[in-house]
Amino acid sequence: MKHYRHTGNIKIALFIIGIALVIGLLTYTKILINELRSDNRAIVRVYAEIIANAVKDENDKNLDFIFDNIIKKVQFPIIQTNLDHIPQMWKNLPESVNDSISRQKFLLAMDVINNPIPLLYKVDGPHEIIFGYLHYGDSVLITKLQWWTYIEIFSIGLFIFLGFIGFSFIRNNEKRHIWVGMARETAHQLGTPVSALMGWVDLIQESPDKVEEMIPEIKLDLKRLEQINRRFSNMGTSSELVNIDLSENLERVINYLNRRMPSLGKKVTLINDIESGIFFPANSSLLAWSIENIVINSIDSIDNEKGVVEISLKETDNRIIIRIRDNGRGIPRKDWRNIFRPGFSTKATGWGLGLSLSSRIIQDIHKGKIRVVESTKDKGTLIEILL
Repeated sequence: MKHYRHTGNIKIALFIIGIALVIGLLTYTKILINELRSDNRAIVRVYAEIIANAVKDENDKNLDFIFDNIIKKVQFPIIQTNLDHIPQMWKNLPESVNDSISRQKFLLAMDVINNPIPLLYKVDGPHEIIFGYLHYGDSVLITKLQWWTYIEIFSIGLFIFLGFIGFSFIRNNEKRHIWVGMARETAHQLGTPVSALMGWVDLIQESPDKVEEMIPEIKLDLKRLEQINRRFSNMGTSSELVNIDLSENLERVINYLNRRMPSLGKKVTLINDIESGIFFPANSSLLAWSIENIVINSIDSIDNEKGVVEISLKETDNRIIIRIRDNGRGIPRKDWRNIFRPGFSTKATGWGLGLSLSSRIIQDIHKGKIRVVESTKDKGTLIEILL
């Protein structure tokens, strides 16, 4: 259940991060726009002073020069009006603003954004006379900045939406693979002992006088069923770790697989290179299961008649190293990490659960590491476990 809570937390975190990004982006853009508008206002004030000084001259050529050579160079729309706010001169208006009615509407729209600046004519003394107004709008840069903000907000929203969809798809896909894989793995694990017990029942019916001879073998199969039950039970709970003889644990795995080799349909030699007397705090059943899965995958990868799988166990520098080497088909470099993901399998009939379970048992439960050290096509693979 903790994993589901984490999933919900991730979605909430994505949503909060998205909201924070949008708010931060809007705030920063607003600050930039206000600074640009403040700069524009300062420029328009200077122009108003220049125009006011030019009005003192009787010659209108100076005023025309100001509009043609100074105001024309500004990057925002500007309109000079009289006291009744009727446009007299204008520059940088959009092409669609081409008559008196559209100019008046555009002027009113600019006034909503920026208050017009009065044109003041200074007379003798402290008195000033207003003889008109300068109306101005936002520059092209401000408009582009506003549009770019909306584009970025849309992009962030789309990214979060796709993130939700992708995350849910991946999680549901993995859940589906895990459920199907777990069901098949359960059937796979139960298949051998259940088939054996069915065989013993048939033998008992045919030869009731040999029951005493069959009881030890029946007990072994029942013990195997008990072990399978313990494995699946431990996977769903916090596993208790006790100090075990790891050497003996791996020996039992090799002996079991040697007995089972005919049912696997393979002629593979298991080479035992296990140091004795190595102890480690572990869940004996789960650790044996993880090693068994890895070795079975190694066996399955072998197509030639001289198949070899070597299982080694060494202890050095306070580290326990388990290595499983085979001479099978090999694994492409791009799939070295993928083989430990739920649902991924290089086999046509595989369900991609064995190695992912092994990885979870080793890394999550026993705090170890598992990795592909080397792999060559048609020459084999070396998988290493560090504890």
